[in-house]
Amino acid sequence: MNHWGNYEMSCRHFSRFSCMLFLLKGQIPHVFVMGVLRKVCSMIAKIVLLVVFSLITVIVGLRFRGRATDVNGFVLAGRSVGPWLSSFAYGTTYFSAVVFVGYAGQFGWLFGTAAIWIGLGNAVIGSLMAWVILGRRTRIMTRHLNSSTMPEFFGSRFNSNALKLVASVIIFVFLIPYTASLYNGLSRLFAMAFNIDFTVCIVLTAVLTGVYVIAGGYFATAVNDFIQGIVMLGGIIAVIAAVLHDNGGFIASLDTLARVEDAAVSSTPGIFASFFGPSPLNLLSVVILTSLGTWGLPQMVQKFYSITSENAIFKGTVISTCFALIVAGGCYFLGGFGRLYSNVIDIQANGYDSIIPTMLSGLSPFLIGITVVLVLSASMSTLSSLVMTSSTTFTLDFLKGSFAKDMDEKKQLITIRGLVALFIIISSVIAIIQHKSSITFIAQLMGISWGALAGSFLAPLFYGLYWKRTSNMSIWCCFAFSTLFMTANIFFKGAFPLILQSPINAGAFAMLAGLVIVPGVSAFSKPKDARSVEACFACYEQTTTANVLQTLDGNGATGN
Repeated sequence: MNHWGNYEMSCRHFSRFSCMLFLLKGQIPHVFVMGVLRKVCSMIAKIVLLVVFSLITVIVGLRFRGRATDVNGFVLAGRSVGPWLSSFAYGTTYFSAVVFVGYAGQFGWLFGTAAIWIGLGNAVIGSLMAWVILGRRTRIMTRHLNSSTMPEFFGSRFNSNALKLVASVIIFVFLIPYTASLYNGLSRLFAMAFNIDFTVCIVLTAVLTGVYVIAGGYFATAVNDFIQGIVMLGGIIAVIAAVLHDNGGFIASLDTLARVEDAAVSSTPGIFASFFGPSPLNLLSVVILTSLGTWGLPQMVQKFYSITSENAIFKGTVISTCFALIVAGGCYFLGGFGRLYSNVIDIQANGYDSIIPTMLSGLSPFLIGITVVLVLSASMSTLSSLVMTSSTTFTLDFLKGSFAKDMDEKKQLITIRGLVALFIIISSVIAIIQHKSSITFIAQLMGISWGALAGSFLAPLFYGLYWKRTSNMSIWCCFAFSTLFMTANIFFKGAFPLILQSPINAGAFAMLAGLVIVPGVSAFSKPKDARSVEACFACYEQTTTANVLQTLDGNGATGN
């Protein structure tokens, strides 16, 4: 801060002190002083909420450090995580500040109330169907193959160390920039609530996340995810109720939104309060990218690895779906009313990320504090999962066995913890550089990361779990197509058809293309050795016996 800034801040502090002195002498109006006191009290309330939340996350990390004494305990919590913790970990990893501030604001503005279809898609496709179709089979086969990560699964399932190495590189390249994007939504809300610099916000989030992840590993992360999920559930309901109340209630808000017109978007009256909004095709692309994409994201799929039993998977499916309905549905529902604030929002100057903070700026200090903690919770939970995925993948799949063949259990654990810290620092530096400069390459890379990751892994994972005929060549083709296609979308956007110039549409296309590429190439390429394939799929044919009491009380489904 320059000298003038220091001088100005000193004047403000002196002015507040002087006001209190003059009040004692009866020289300052009571109303003025009460206004100052209200601002001070509101700031104290927000700070107290933030401090309490921060202390809880650190205490949890230290409390469960005893469960992270080996690689299996640190990475998968001994595969003993119950349905509540697993489902909340899945949901809080799914929805971050990117969704609450960025996507909800942008797509709510573009599609109006039809944006809620994105939230419904996230709940049905991204949560319910993901758990039903992938949950059980992923848990059983990864345990059977002793796989701790997605690249390790590909390496064991297709008997290819090269596939494992390349998958780990793809994850490393495309997860780090995505991690950096989590800080952007936080910066807007922290600036609105506390008027602090973006860098302070990044450092706070990074330090808190680093402490509990490094100390307690996955189990501490899952417990914190559960606590953060409770905050997200309560916070989103309270915020929606407050925003609608400020606009006269739900019916009045919907009526006002139906009167909003934007000739640049559509000439149809009431289009922003309609069933499918002004652009159904683009809306469908967003639904596919943000919903189907979870099927191929390593930080999401890995939640199935650690769940304790098959019975827990059923419970987790219900809990995860309900969580997504409330959080994702609530976020996009809230964003759908963004145009009610069009008179105070300047999209051209401040971008879509300014919409949600502007909507919330008029709430009570307590609700603003809750919102800040809500978004901080969402960001920290996603950040912890991303750095855990990156560090474990890089250590177990890239370094161990290939570049450090004598890496024992202790060295692996030290390396993973060190890489967690390193990845948090790298993502923080990237976010700060992006914020303080005019570099746009990083922002573009963040936008395509979901498309590249899910496009590469969704189809290979799905067919690898279900179809014995899946060939190694089809996996290579899927990896190559998705990464090259999404990278080309950065540098040669103009060469793409108009509908695919959007990274969102391109990402959705890459995912769907993979579902065609893998079976298509497998049909014309050499299949894997039948004996090794049968060995992989033998886990689905194992039987488990149970006594009568276990069967009757429903506790016999111990799984494989």
